[in-house]
Parts: sequence; C-alpha cells; structure tokens
Amino acid sequence: MKNISILGSTGSVGTQTLEVIEANPSLYKVVALTAQKNAKLLIAQAMKHRPELVVICDESKFQQVRTALEGTAIKVLAGEAALEEAASLDSADFVVTAIMGAVGLKPTIAAIKAKKDIGLANKETLVVAGQLITQLAKDHGVNIVPVDSEHSAIYQCLVGEAGDAVEKIYLTASGGPFRGKDLSFLASVTKEAALKHPNWVMGAKITIDSASMMNKGLEVIEAKWLFDLKEDQIDVIIHPQSIIHSLVQFTDGSMKAQMGLPDMKLPIHYAMAYPARVQTNFPRFNFMDYPELTFQQPDRTAFRNLELAYQAMNQGGNMPCIINAANEVVVNAFLEDRIGFLEMSDVIARCMSDVQFIAAPTLNNYLETDQHTRIFAGQLVTK
Repeated sequence: MKNISILGSTGSVGTQTLEVIEANPSLYKVVALTAQKNAKLLIAQAMKHRPELVVICDESKFQQVRTALEGTAIKVLAGEAALEEAASLDSADFVVTAIMGAVGLKPTIAAIKAKKDIGLANKETLVVAGQLITQLAKDHGVNIVPVDSEHSAIYQCLVGEAGDAVEKIYLTASGGPFRGKDLSFLASVTKEAALKHPNWVMGAKITIDSASMMNKGLEVIEAKWLFDLKEDQIDVIIHPQSIIHSLVQFTDGSMKAQMGLPDMKLPIHYAMAYPARVQTNFPRFNFMDYPELTFQQPDRTAFRNLELAYQAMNQGGNMPCIINAANEVVVNAFLEDRIGFLEMSDVIARCMSDVQFIAAPTLNNYLETDQHTRIFAGQLVTK
C-alpha cells in the first residue's frame, strides 16, 4: 500500500491519477489533495477519498471547502504556501505533481527535502530549475519518475541500461491540431481550433502548448535534466498516431521504443507502481488497427516555439525559466483572445532578449526571473 499525495487533483492528470487509485484500492490510498480553484470538484474528491489534508490555493474558496468538509477529519488549508505541506506530509510515500506551471517548483523542492519519491507531471519544475532540482534529488536519494508519456517512455527504455550507452533520444510529437500547416494558416487560427487536440484529452494550457509545439520544447529541456543528456542528444520527431511514445538510440546502433495506446493512465500507473509493473484492464493495442505508423520532421519555422526552446536550452542559466514564464502569460492571453497565435512566439522571443540573463542562477534568481518575466510579458501583451 502506497500513500499518495496529489498536487493538482482536479486537473486532467490529477483526475486520471484518482481513476488509477480507484481501480487499485489495495495498492494506493490518497492522503492529500490540492486544487487551484475548482472547489466543487475538490470537495467531491475529498468526500470520496477522505484524505488527511485538502488544500485550495484560491483563498477566496477556503470557506466554501472548509464548510463542506465540516464533520470530517480532513484538515483544510488555503494558499499556495500550503502546497508545500501537502507535498511533504509525513504519511505520504509518493507525491504526484500534477499542477500546471512554475507554481510547482516550491512544493517539489519541499517533497524532495522530505525524501518523498515523485511522479513528475509538472514539467515546468525541471524547465525552470532543472539543475537545482536534479542535484537536490540526488542529495536526498529521491526518485523522480516522469509521468509525461514521452519521458515515461524514455525512462522505461532505459531500465537496465548503462547511462553512457545512450547515443540519442527521440521525443515523439503528434503535431497537434495544426500539423503540416504553414505560417499563413497559423496567423488566423482561433483558440477553439487550437483546443481540439487529435489524440490526447488534456487541460487547456497544455493543449495550447501542444498546438504551438511549446509543449515539446519544454519536454526537450525537461529531458536534458531527467536523463543527464547534452543538447545534441535530444531530437524531436512528428508521429501523428501517438503510438510510439518515444525512442532511445544506443551507442551500438540499436534502438528501443515504448509503445501503447495514447492513454495518460498508463504512465501514471507506471510511475506510482515503479519499480513493479501492475496488471491493468486498460485497452490493449492492436497492430491491425494501426497498419501504418508514420514520421516526419517538425517545422521549426512555422512552429517557432520549438526553436526558441532549443535556443533556451543551449543558452542555459535562467533562460528556460524566462521562456516558461513568458509562455504561461501568452497562453493565458491567447485563451482570453488578447493575443494572436503567432504573436505568442513574438512575446516569448522579446522576453528572451530583454529580461536579464543569469548564467548561474540561485533559487531566488529563478523566482525573481519568473516574476520579472511575467510582468514584462504582460506589458508586451497589453501593448
């Protein structure tokens, strides 16, 4: 029995994590749930799973949640600082970080310092402060098992392999709803079109990131830190069917690929059960349903965000932190119809050139960079 703390339980990954737990009640128990602002769903989850702790980050919803859970033994806290308590809860064995954005950084650090193994779905943590997080995990003997389907695939391919045997990894990308489209087409796309992902059911922010290929760019940076790779060891390839979740090429020329139907519950369950594999009743892949698996190179000109992410990774320092913060601002603006699809990349590029670069940032530098970039990006959006 593993006690699970879920940061971001009302989002796409969080709700699917709970589905996995519900299907395996003898293996997992929920001890903490957190949400940003979806108080209604958080209350329902808490009443069903009876965790020790519930956190609602939006403090204006605190009274609603506390009143609804009166008469239970559930402790209710509010505010982002309370995420750190949920992440480091004494009774938790494993923390699933399913919250979106840089807000995941501090609670992930808290979980590591409390020596909790982590199922990482919050890629922004490693994008913003990858060197700091990976070193901290080594110092505290903490396993970080990725929940992203692509990084889970690489992780599974590397089990039993020597680290120096890796020549290159290939992160696969579906291409999103605008695969194959050119700049003239992308100039006029709407948020409604961008939110229609062909293969995956995800939250709004990550779906827009997929459409702009920023999601893949962030995954490239995340992979660098997760697997201790150099920039030229990470490649991206478009694979529209989303059956091969990623590949590893080894120094002897052989390759491993992890395959399966596009279902986030698979990597979630793998992370929580690791190092074991637990039998599931998930749908099985049938080769006859997919007689052709195809691949193509991404267009880094039309989908400029992927190129910007590579540039940020190559520059290092706080540059990945800058693009992540700028991207969070512009995606929110795009979802509110305040900026065009291609203009998102323009704002990100401007932040990369104008926000102060720090080659060897501390935690405070990362936090200040994040704040300053958000302010500057917001000003650019307004203009």
